[in-house]
Amino acid sequence: MPLNKRHLRGILLLALVLMLVAVSGPLDRASAQDGNTITHVVQPGENLYRISLRYGISVQDIVTANNIANPNIIYVGQVLIIPVRGTTPPTQPPTNPTTPVPPTNPTTPVPPTTGGQYTVVRGDTLSSIARRFGVTVQAIASANNIANPNLIYVGQVLTIPGATTPPSNPSTPVPTQPPSNPTNPTQPPTNPTQPPVVPPNTGGAFELGGHVAGFGRVNEMRTAGMTWAKKQIRWNLGEGTGAAQAAINEARSNGFRILLGIVGNKDQMGDFDNYTNQFAAYLGQVAALGPDAIEVWNEPNIDREWPNGTVNGGRYTTMLSKAYNAIKAANANVLVISAAPAPTGYFGGGCRNEGCDDNIFLQQMAQSGAVNYMDCIGAHYNEGIISPDNRSGDPRGGHYSRYFYGMLDLYYNTFGGARKVCWTELGYLSPEGYGTLPSNFAWAQGTTVGQHAEWVGRAAALSRSSGRVRLMIVWNVDFTGVFGADPQGGYAIVRPDGSCPACNTLGAAMR
Repeated sequence: MPLNKRHLRGILLLALVLMLVAVSGPLDRASAQDGNTITHVVQPGENLYRISLRYGISVQDIVTANNIANPNIIYVGQVLIIPVRGTTPPTQPPTNPTTPVPPTNPTTPVPPTTGGQYTVVRGDTLSSIARRFGVTVQAIASANNIANPNLIYVGQVLTIPGATTPPSNPSTPVPTQPPSNPTNPTQPPTNPTQPPVVPPNTGGAFELGGHVAGFGRVNEMRTAGMTWAKKQIRWNLGEGTGAAQAAINEARSNGFRILLGIVGNKDQMGDFDNYTNQFAAYLGQVAALGPDAIEVWNEPNIDREWPNGTVNGGRYTTMLSKAYNAIKAANANVLVISAAPAPTGYFGGGCRNEGCDDNIFLQQMAQSGAVNYMDCIGAHYNEGIISPDNRSGDPRGGHYSRYFYGMLDLYYNTFGGARKVCWTELGYLSPEGYGTLPSNFAWAQGTTVGQHAEWVGRAAALSRSSGRVRLMIVWNVDFTGVFGADPQGGYAIVRPDGSCPACNTLGAAMR
């Protein structure tokens, strides 16, 4: 049949579409539909949170637009309607879905607020602050040297470009934290009229902290260059967020960022799906309180922390995925760290009912897509008896867990370098000042306090220079005096006589 003009136009149009596809690549991009929506085809590894970040909207906006019953379940190839305001996706980070911005009255235009200084409060994002002051996210980020616009913290004072006088923040004042030291109520606050300033956001650069029993050694921590503190919280079904709130308040009142290591109760995990849903919901509630980071569980590769017979990296990833989505939906600024496995070769390079070697457990996590549900890879290293520079020479043998680099290489490379490592426990054991170690810790009997100080400082320096470590939490600061079957005091950088030789080596590493 001869071609008429209509057929010819159709062929030319089809050819043009095919040319556009060839130029733009696979159809994994969003396509414009009208002035208010575009569509997005779900790709492998994506979840609603990551998609919401890409388009600068909330998870709830996508859920509503697509009638999604369960925000945790989307599938590769699914076509999502993305509601936007304009013809192209915005580049700004999303607003916090738990803190919607009230709409202005369309009949009464509200002029943008003038700039100046603004103190970040709970629920703020750079996007919501930029809208409030009528400026762009990039303008605020540039004015404050913010490398990652998704990471700001409560109490941070931002310079807002475009003002000649710095206004106060009258509508959302920052609550003053109790300035006294909760672990030493007789010690007066340094400045009773002003709470300590939380360290500024580094935009993802290496930072140092310590696992603390309390905050009675703040001066030593600052000498060591620490800006973070870690507290572990044991949660049982039905408990509220009081313990988490207290830990956050305590850290803030002493001027530290806070990592909460949150562990549930393995004996309550009989109904795994229901339990993990409730655990994730609890973590979302904690995230809304404004901690800086959450480590999801602790050492889930051994039956001391996970039910016997069910230890598996894929099973843990199911928990992690629910927790990640709940945390980010509540507070996108919280750093989510995967649970550090126990470093071990006890299970002979495999798994038994009692647990899995950490290398196998990590492989199971990677195969289950865990990289999509964490900002940092949790790791523990606390059994070295040689310098962290050494890659061999431990008298106990060559197992990777004996060596700083053996652990760092394994954890970083298992996930293909897609995420940095967070040492949520790193320490060296010395019995000096205490006495004889129990038999299962006898490997460290010959380690002196001088070596202890030298090695922990060197580990911080190597972590910082490696470009592969986001955070190092020293195990521990002040568990001084706890020395028995579990000799925690032997790891403490504050020694029984009150001295802290490691504070100086750590401080040197951070200068």
